[in-house]
Amino acid sequence: MGESSGTTANAATAMTDHPRHRALDAWIDGQRDAQVAFLREVVRVPTDMPPGDCAPAAQRTAELLEAMGFEVERHAVPAERVAAYGMASVVNLIVRHRFGPGGPTVALNAHGDVVPPGDGWTRPPYEGVVEDGRMYGRGVAVSKSDVATYAYALAALRAAGGPLSGAVELHYTYDEEFGGLLGPGWLLEQGLTKPDLAIAASFSYAVVTAHNGCLQFEVTVQGRAAHGAMPETGRDALQATVAILNAIYGDLPRLKTIRSSVSGIDHPTMVVGLISGGINTNVVPDRITFRMDRRMIPEENPAQVEAQLRALLEQAAAGRDGIRVDMRRLLLANALKPLPGHERLVGALQRHAERVIGEAIPAMGVPLYADARLYGEAGIPIVMYGAGPRTILESNAKRPDENLVLEDLNRATKVVAAALSDLLAP
Repeated sequence: MGESSGTTANAATAMTDHPRHRALDAWIDGQRDAQVAFLREVVRVPTDMPPGDCAPAAQRTAELLEAMGFEVERHAVPAERVAAYGMASVVNLIVRHRFGPGGPTVALNAHGDVVPPGDGWTRPPYEGVVEDGRMYGRGVAVSKSDVATYAYALAALRAAGGPLSGAVELHYTYDEEFGGLLGPGWLLEQGLTKPDLAIAASFSYAVVTAHNGCLQFEVTVQGRAAHGAMPETGRDALQATVAILNAIYGDLPRLKTIRSSVSGIDHPTMVVGLISGGINTNVVPDRITFRMDRRMIPEENPAQVEAQLRALLEQAAAGRDGIRVDMRRLLLANALKPLPGHERLVGALQRHAERVIGEAIPAMGVPLYADARLYGEAGIPIVMYGAGPRTILESNAKRPDENLVLEDLNRATKVVAAALSDLLAP
């Protein structure tokens, strides 16, 4: 028993203490300034969603990659499809690098689109300001950081040389904030890529193996306007909406009793995030529109959740004369669930995270949803790992003064490069 354990420990040490790994680390350390400058250039091109005009950012990123010696494929999504989707322009990028015959193809996906910066910034959101070892800027943590992580991890592998079997692809896409259907979804649908394994953008202190699904609705409550002095002659859409909102929020305690078995994921959630309507202060409102977000744990059935939600809203409005409720689905994003083969990714990333960071990192789920699910839906084992802190709150992701600790960028690049070298080892 003791001899077996010692042999296993020695093998694990050998796997993470190889001259190839040390060479990768040294090359990445030598590129610190260049990588920070690369990231700053990516941050400086706005990619707010909306309006979703992301072609200029793709062009600038392609130029930066070509300056590193990569061949870059530019895949523009047809304008009519982009317009129907609610965006202005989408150009996705693919870089392919083959090291040797055989072996797997591993895709690295990061998205370049971001939510608008909003108010409250103490530094310009599109300058990439560096202070006290951090870079500040919209998207620097989610997930423009991993545009830089993955580019320099691949460049390190290319520079280190040595016998490797297989290929690495960089997938840089620009619609994750809208669901990913014109990003990874479009690349996979068009047959432009079919990797064996994939890693998507995330943070450095955990390997994400699962995430929640998401169902979003736009609900329109239609009544009839009337003069404020004679409200009984109208049909008050706001009054009906209040009953519907009470039903939604009244369902939250039940959702908290539905528990997930996935570490890092607790229970389903539901929020109303946007509401508008009415005509004037002295007019009975004829129409109220609101948008809602229902997060689904991996164990839930999306079709069943949608049917239950529709029934809840219809029942809340039932019996109100002259009131009509219309529900339009905006998004249905399935949960990410682990596929056989993902354990190879988890093992390689955890080994090298412990070597580089100095601590064991967990494999876990997150309550967010991401376009990583689209690779999973295509049958491609995928996990999420990249540059960033332990929690979203630490980075101010999607909040003012979003930032990235640059040491995390360096560390994540080393981890990804070394993990790829293990996955591609002959």
